[in-house]
Amino acid sequence: MKKLAIGMSIVLMTISLLTACGGKNTPPASSPKPVETNPQETQNAEEADVKKDPTKFSISLRSLAVNYVDNHANINEDVWVKRLEELTNTDLDIRLIPHAEYEQKMAQMFAINDIPDVVQASGGTTGKELAGSVEAGIFMPLDDLLQEHGQDLLNKIPAEVWDYQKIDGKIYAIPDWLHNTSRRATVIRTDLLEKTGLPIPKTVDEYLDVMREFKKLGVEHPFQARENLKYADVFFGAFDAFAYNSMFIEQDGQIVPKFFDVENMQNAIQSYNTMYNEGLISKEFATINPATYKNNILAGKAGIWNMNANEVLQWEQQIQETTPEARLAIITSPTGTDGKGGNYMYAPMTRNFLINANTDAEKAADIVKFLNWMVNEEAETFFTYGWEGETYTLDNGVVNYKQPEDAEGVNLERYRTFWLWFVQDQTYVKGLMEQTPEGQELMGVYDSILAKEGRDGIKFEPRLQSYQDNPDIAPLADVPAPLIIDHIIKMIYGKEPISDWPKVIEEWKSKGGDAVIKEATERFNNKDGVFMPQN
Repeated sequence: MKKLAIGMSIVLMTISLLTACGGKNTPPASSPKPVETNPQETQNAEEADVKKDPTKFSISLRSLAVNYVDNHANINEDVWVKRLEELTNTDLDIRLIPHAEYEQKMAQMFAINDIPDVVQASGGTTGKELAGSVEAGIFMPLDDLLQEHGQDLLNKIPAEVWDYQKIDGKIYAIPDWLHNTSRRATVIRTDLLEKTGLPIPKTVDEYLDVMREFKKLGVEHPFQARENLKYADVFFGAFDAFAYNSMFIEQDGQIVPKFFDVENMQNAIQSYNTMYNEGLISKEFATINPATYKNNILAGKAGIWNMNANEVLQWEQQIQETTPEARLAIITSPTGTDGKGGNYMYAPMTRNFLINANTDAEKAADIVKFLNWMVNEEAETFFTYGWEGETYTLDNGVVNYKQPEDAEGVNLERYRTFWLWFVQDQTYVKGLMEQTPEGQELMGVYDSILAKEGRDGIKFEPRLQSYQDNPDIAPLADVPAPLIIDHIIKMIYGKEPISDWPKVIEEWKSKGGDAVIKEATERFNNKDGVFMPQN
């Protein structure tokens, strides 16, 4: 693996420009108290003498655009699924949901009442994809099961993450978690930057200048944009005017979406309009799907893009298969007039798992045990390094593991360490990062850059009821509502004047937005399920 020395030295140049950010609020509801003993050891001893038949249960899982999963003929027959079953004495019936069809397939699942034993959702208990199913009693509360069979989960997962899984004080889902919620990063091809002779960009204007030079070098996508601007909205972050309906601000005594900041929204849209007009983003960016987005980057066609920081080393390996000279570095995201910037900040988890209320009690207990196992040492070794004697060896208790350097191996590693490992700290896989100097440097980047940038807003959990009553204006996970993104795209393409943004706000309000503002303001004033910005 090539060193990131040049890239990381550029990263270090940016540290002095950043200022530290503050902490989080404490949500109102409290979480179950973990006990001090180690019930897992007692539980294992009690069950050692009795070997049960494998617990068979069905589980819906989103493909998450993971190449290994998308290209697999039958994920249920995958050798790593079989090994997971062997280690946990389970028999999984995985019902795979294609990443791009997630919302549609979830709605269909609830419409025809074909709900598996376990359902993967997108982090909370009241997201649009769950269609009010938790409130309707489709899934069971898990507090008692967690107390009896999930003490490792209660100990490992932070209390504030559990609070996102609650309705009326009861836990309905088992989540993964993030110890650093600013995990989206801005990445640059430092080999290209060196050719321009320009310093590392900091402000929006400096970023535009670098892109212009990339275009002169023949870079096809100076900035790699994509549909809905997902993983490509960092210039909204520069102006702190994200278009997500789920991020709110206080304005004139009311709690309103961040896109009510007209001046900053117009400045952000203007930045993308400039990139479009000058050919710094693809003319077809609005139809570039996640697969094409990644393929363009891995083919060496992009200069700057956004991605999850934990994957940057893997992507560099893959890019170098087609573009050996390519070198990547995480740099400070473009800053606006307030000197700050950054990508969308996640809630402190990315996915969670709910158990069907019709699942019998013994099976439900075994499912909790299965998820509880995922946070113990045996699971960490399996998901991080694979299978002893095949992908790693032990030398006096020390793991010898060689990280893959080819695309096939990298795809397999990502599948095992991310997709198949349902419950973990998803910030990064510590065991892999510690293996190399590059990984250790990347862990430092989380503290030196990513922890000090990112944009957040006021959020609500459970989700606002008025969004469920008005789906046309509701956000889709971390993508703006269709009404909002449609107008943004038209303005970037020059089909609508950017100065018409106040009209967009009025249209949103007329289609149910007034009810959203009323409910958000009331819940904020009553401190009802309010999560304040993390910075």
